[in-house]
Amino acid sequence: MTPTIIRQAEWSRPVRPVRREVLTATPEVDEGHPPLLFVPGFGHGAWAYAEHWLEHTASRGFAAHAVSLRGHGRSDADSKASLRAYAHDVAQVAASLPRRAVLVGHGAGALVVAHALARYAARAGVLISPILRNRNPLAVLGGKPGARQLFSRELPSATARGYTARIGKASGRARRELLIGRTPEEPVGNPPMLIVGSPDDALVSSNALKQAARAYGGAPLLFPGMGHDVMLDARWREPIDAILDWLEKA
Repeated sequence: MTPTIIRQAEWSRPVRPVRREVLTATPEVDEGHPPLLFVPGFGHGAWAYAEHWLEHTASRGFAAHAVSLRGHGRSDADSKASLRAYAHDVAQVAASLPRRAVLVGHGAGALVVAHALARYAARAGVLISPILRNRNPLAVLGGKPGARQLFSRELPSATARGYTARIGKASGRARRELLIGRTPEEPVGNPPMLIVGSPDDALVSSNALKQAARAYGGAPLLFPGMGHDVMLDARWREPIDAILDWLEKA
């Protein structure tokens, strides 16, 4: 497929600039690894990665950054934000990093990353529990998911409820666009891609994980017994260590 060179919307309707929250953890010694840019799913902010994964990634020798998409976390509000605006946020932050980054997206943030990969030549891409299309209007346009839709029963109930209470909503426009599920353009530079998830995810089926992996020419890396929010679940170390092991060999 020939990459898109001219995107009329980019210059005729430019994305409104906003202040973006970016949280960072850096390794004690620079080992030359590519930095990771973590992108949260809808309703989540950079805090979802700062809880465990940022410091753990840095302890493995990788610089780690997490961005809150506009309207999320402590980034500027944008009630009319589109998927294009979210992808713009990711590409802009990635381009500001000193080395070519690995883009890591979770949930609907995986779709944002998939769109950003068509605009930014990433070192690699990782899609976690990817919601690349959602055909359930109530799940997208209705209320936020409950704790037991997001986490396994291994995570204490009080902890699960605390995380769930911090989750907000993406813009109505972006949630409607998620229903449409426009297929992202092919990634620039054909970077290595990894799909990660759980067969016990209440929001993303095993078939959806397999389909996403096949689209990028591979098989999903699965962690049975975990919920949708693997970065916050009780066994959070397992998927991030597997991702970093994969990156060391990619």
